[in-house]
Amino acid sequence: MRPTLEQSGSRGQMTIEFALLFPVMLMIALIACNSILFLSECASFDRIFRESVCVFAPSPESEETTAQICTHIEDALAQVSERDYLSCSVSASEGQSGLTTYTATLAFTPTIFGAYPLRRVFDVELSPIEHPITMSVDSYKPGVFI
Repeated sequence: MRPTLEQSGSRGQMTIEFALLFPVMLMIALIACNSILFLSECASFDRIFRESVCVFAPSPESEETTAQICTHIEDALAQVSERDYLSCSVSASEGQSGLTTYTATLAFTPTIFGAYPLRRVFDVELSPIEHPITMSVDSYKPGVFI
């Protein structure tokens, strides 16, 4: 029994459809993986930042400056940013009412399924995604957070 014209015309259609849709499916998987990885890193970063501000900022040692406190907070955040696709920075600004605001920024560079950073795609430079978080502390009244 010979195949009819209708049956023989759709013989490699599934292979062609797969070849056309595979790059699209791969890009969707990369975006989903990077989104989940970014949200996970942000949650961990936020928790460690809040804990370290609560430990170091409200009652600084005598003659300790905000720059030294920022260094302590950065050291505590080093366990989060030890991966090559993450970097973090901490800064402080003092307000008029005696409040000190600490700001930490997590910079996330997209990855290929978490393996290594993806800095360029088709000669297009990818800039890191930044996640800032702030917390204000009254250094004169230990335990007061805003």
